[in-house]
Amino acid sequence: MHRKIARPLSLLYISILSAHAFAQSSEENSNVTYPSAYFAEYAPITVNDMLNRIPGINLVLTTSSSSSSSDRGLGSSAQILIDGKRLAGKANEASSQLDRIAANEVNYIEIIRGSSSDLDVQNSGQLVNIVLLESLSRSSISTEVNATHFADGSVEPGGSLAWSGQSGKLTYLLSGTIASAYEHTESFEHSLNADFSPNDTVAYDRYKEQTNYSLNSNVSYALTDNDRIAFNVLYNESNPPVELFRVVTDLNGATPVPSYEREDIPATSDNWEFGGDYEHSFAGGNRFKALFIVNEKNTDTLRERFVSTSLGGAETKNLFLSSQSRYSERIARSSYTMNLREGQGLELGIEAAQTTQDSALKQGVLRATGANPAYGGLSPVALPNADSTVEEIRYEPFAIHNWQLSPRMSLESSLVAEFSEIEQNADGHIKRDFQYLKPKLDFRFNISGSLQLRTTLERNVSQLSFADFSRATNERDDDQDTVAGNTQLEPEESLRGEVTLDYRLPNDGGALNAKYFHYEYDNKIGKVDISTPTVLQSTNGNIGSAATYGIILNGSVKLGFVGLPQALLTASATIQESEFHNDPLITTEHGFPPYDRGNYRVSYRHDLPEYQLNYGLTYVGRWQGGRILYDVDNRYNLALPHDLTLYVEKVGFAGLTYRFEAINMTDHETCPKRVRYDGNILNGIAKEYEYGCSTTGRRFAFKVRGNF
Repeated sequence: MHRKIARPLSLLYISILSAHAFAQSSEENSNVTYPSAYFAEYAPITVNDMLNRIPGINLVLTTSSSSSSSDRGLGSSAQILIDGKRLAGKANEASSQLDRIAANEVNYIEIIRGSSSDLDVQNSGQLVNIVLLESLSRSSISTEVNATHFADGSVEPGGSLAWSGQSGKLTYLLSGTIASAYEHTESFEHSLNADFSPNDTVAYDRYKEQTNYSLNSNVSYALTDNDRIAFNVLYNESNPPVELFRVVTDLNGATPVPSYEREDIPATSDNWEFGGDYEHSFAGGNRFKALFIVNEKNTDTLRERFVSTSLGGAETKNLFLSSQSRYSERIARSSYTMNLREGQGLELGIEAAQTTQDSALKQGVLRATGANPAYGGLSPVALPNADSTVEEIRYEPFAIHNWQLSPRMSLESSLVAEFSEIEQNADGHIKRDFQYLKPKLDFRFNISGSLQLRTTLERNVSQLSFADFSRATNERDDDQDTVAGNTQLEPEESLRGEVTLDYRLPNDGGALNAKYFHYEYDNKIGKVDISTPTVLQSTNGNIGSAATYGIILNGSVKLGFVGLPQALLTASATIQESEFHNDPLITTEHGFPPYDRGNYRVSYRHDLPEYQLNYGLTYVGRWQGGRILYDVDNRYNLALPHDLTLYVEKVGFAGLTYRFEAINMTDHETCPKRVRYDGNILNGIAKEYEYGCSTTGRRFAFKVRGNF
């Protein structure tokens, strides 16, 4: 048997054998339910406040299969249900509602650890089902006002308002949010020549003045006892202008020579989404479901750079870079679920989608001739595939079979057939067809009511990024303004195996979780060399086989055994490795993002109900040194930030909740490194070493929340 198939299959075989070996326990139901009374002493405002009190909730929301969501289309998986139903949305999906649903609207919260045809979605790990109160009439308003103080002295306000409730057969949620995304980044970089002599220094300040506006609505109506219809609407808008000031000091001469650069980067961005779904339940328990989603996202960014030889002196424009993008989806999905016999159910359905991206890129540079007003008064640069339209038409018929093998064992098997056509109009016209079969097996065994074994084996086909098809701006390298597109990209294919053990401690004492994963790839996407005799350049392309594997450990434990029954300690660690088997760009074996060395997280929360007070901290760190990006002429060692956040929260005056947060308290600096080569990286001749560090500084936020 081929190695890439044998490894994940062996995981499934071992899991099934282990399940039988442990089959002496008797508890069957592994779901966990938390009634609203469980949270009463904490005076929660929203559903999120309730979830934060559940031991191991982070484990539930972070241990699903890595392929449970897709970039395009909707798919059959979700992690959060409301009244047992998924929302017909992508950007406007259930997890985004958790801060908008008032806690006093909740009947109970259920953690679903099994798979079943009775569920509205496939359970790729564990599900959170938020069940609301049933009432002829109920209504609640949740509000928040906040302000954030940044390291440079700026103070940015924000707030939200949500109205939720029920009137007869109508359930509704309306909300609006204003949130600041202000950011001030300070950076300093120094570089050395190949002989390690000083080359230059670059110091810059980058200001992003961004405010996000969001309007959201979810409405459902019970037409009859067996018919339900729901709609959701989302509109987001932000105008994220950026201003950058850079001082470059040349150290190659006898005396340092500074130059000054200023960049204006005005931008606009908006997106909207409209979705709806209908469900009919038949007398025998069978169900018909249909839903649709229509969405669109528009972005428009202009980058202009001005240089001067003296601070505050006359400026000369030397770069004009304009990029525009319109991305839209039209999705329809329907299915019929039937009970075959006792303990078996089958769902048959089809998903169809049209996805379109229009993009345009214009670059102008300073030259002696050819000035063009449409390029900011600079000379146009000819860019291949700069104006592009990409359209995908995709059909996915699917079948999902659930089989309760025994009271404590279940097997969910699914098969998805993908038929898609991608058509691109840019410098030329290209049309390509793709067909894939994507089977999946999910085996679960409740060793006891607390201990569960899960094994997943699936063939996954990645979603291509349409941005990789066309010429695009380069956000990672100031020395390279744009990157080439690739009209011949094909999806990555992978065989994925996962084995998970999940244990919930007795007496609601917490949860422990361990998962091993191993993925084998074909057609893995990386950098490929498309250089000409005069120009070194690369693009994203399919380079062959690769693998990644690792273990994820999670624990969330109440500290009652040390006299702190209301304290919760949560910790997680991911240790992983990845490798390209045969990368033509780099002969040495290396990994690929996002599967770097891994990360770790520790959080502590202590509730003091008698004082209506809680406080805590969260520290997020990453194992450094494993995330390296290779290009045709440079090697970039990414450095990922660490973060320490502290908070204290109290119910006080007028029954409102007051919260203070201190973010990035370590004032962590992110310090990547880059080596630039003289010619192709394969030659191994370094010409420059760059070392830089940047920080966004500490932030302090104050929030006031309440229900009315």
